[in-house]
Amino acid sequence: MNSRLLAPRTWSLRMRLLVTQVALLALVCVAIGVATEFALQRFLMRQLDTQVVEAARRSVGIMELPPPPLHLPPPPPGGPVPRIRFRFDPEQGPGPGFLNAPGQAINTVGAVIGSGGAIDSGVITSDGVTADISPAASAQLTQVPPGRTPVTISLDGLGSYRVLSVQPRRGAHTVVVGLPTTVVDETLLWVLLMFCVVSAAALAAATAAGIWIIRRQLEPLAKVSAAARDVADLELDKGEVRLPTPIVVVDPDSAHTEVGQLGSALNRMLDRIAGALTARHHSETRVRQFVSDASHELRTPLAAIRGYTELAQRKRDDLPHDVAYAMSRVESETQRLTTLVEDMLLLARLDEGRPLERAQVDLVRVVADAVSDAHAAGPEHEWTLELPDDPVQVTGDDARLHQVLTNLLTNARVHTPAGTTVTTSVTTRRDGAAVVTVADDGPGIPDALQPEVFERFARGDSSRSRRGGSTGLGLAIVAAVVKAHGGSIEMRSVPGDTRFMITLPAGGHS
Repeated sequence: MNSRLLAPRTWSLRMRLLVTQVALLALVCVAIGVATEFALQRFLMRQLDTQVVEAARRSVGIMELPPPPLHLPPPPPGGPVPRIRFRFDPEQGPGPGFLNAPGQAINTVGAVIGSGGAIDSGVITSDGVTADISPAASAQLTQVPPGRTPVTISLDGLGSYRVLSVQPRRGAHTVVVGLPTTVVDETLLWVLLMFCVVSAAALAAATAAGIWIIRRQLEPLAKVSAAARDVADLELDKGEVRLPTPIVVVDPDSAHTEVGQLGSALNRMLDRIAGALTARHHSETRVRQFVSDASHELRTPLAAIRGYTELAQRKRDDLPHDVAYAMSRVESETQRLTTLVEDMLLLARLDEGRPLERAQVDLVRVVADAVSDAHAAGPEHEWTLELPDDPVQVTGDDARLHQVLTNLLTNARVHTPAGTTVTTSVTTRRDGAAVVTVADDGPGIPDALQPEVFERFARGDSSRSRRGGSTGLGLAIVAAVVKAHGGSIEMRSVPGDTRFMITLPAGGHS
């Protein structure tokens, strides 16, 4: 059995309300049933006790009657035949004589206990005749103390009885009379069964009605929940986001209810979120526009600075040593600044959604060329290739895909020590998608940096230095170019195994 089903805290609100309702109704039914059975049992027992007392009095009265005459006088000649009231025969059958008297109920048990302990006992059978009872039952009747209130005993071979022991006013014997509790027990059992059936039907009806009522009453809350899920599924982290306002329609007549207050609060919250997202989007748009414009404007003066520095470098021998060194540093920093501007301009174009070139590109060739360039730039590393024999064709921008591989290999070279093995492989999935993997056995990427490794200006060290000419935009460009090709990139890194896996769809992204 699912352990969640046993934990009420994991149930939905509807389930908890339904279970609570049914449980309360079941408790009420049980309480009513117990009270009804108890009251009915006491009522029936009082009736049975009244019958036992009457039977005992009648039996004592019968015991005190004189014996019947042996012969009746003949009727007078010519006269009417007298109405003769026949009396019972006390000597007929086993057991006390009063059991043969008219008016005694079936299954009545009786006993006459003499002063010497002798006992004459019997029972009226279902056929209306008297019969003996077992010695054990007779002994049980002798143990009943005289009193005014019947007591319950279980007679051997007969079952449960309410019996009463009476001491007549004349004579030394004791009369014990009892009636069975079978009628009471059967009535209580029948009432219990009927109550169980009625309660089960009531619980079933209550469950069905509860499901309908709870679903009807919680329908506004379900709408609020569905609206919240729709908002949660939106991409709120970037781009322009348009939230429906209001997202939940609140009936003015029910605005004061709990669900109405929740819907109103959700609408107000989404209004604030929509305002914040709009302001953020406008801010991002202005920043991106500024970066794009600044990158365009910086290209011209940077080109001029590079031209003048190259001209000065041609006359290096005519310049003082410190001036020549300064000009070489200006040229180096200009080159780095130019690279940064070009990267920022590329990201701005990708953010604006400008299309890339579309052509058939052989990834095997691109990977081989990029690894060859990386080997020339970092001979202190071990560069290995795992390529298929056949070309792997995708539709995309050759130059940008080459830049993706160059950035990944440069990242591996810059952030791993000499002697690190960098393995680049190309494989094809069953659906035709191409997978390019760049793996190294270096120290790995810190866990704190992994969530933001593809963010702009993210770098592995906390210093402000740009080791190896890094601009902090390399992996951001990789992610943007791969996304523009309709692909995806994943990163897994542990000490000794860092992998960047690029997946490009078959035929490219249209």
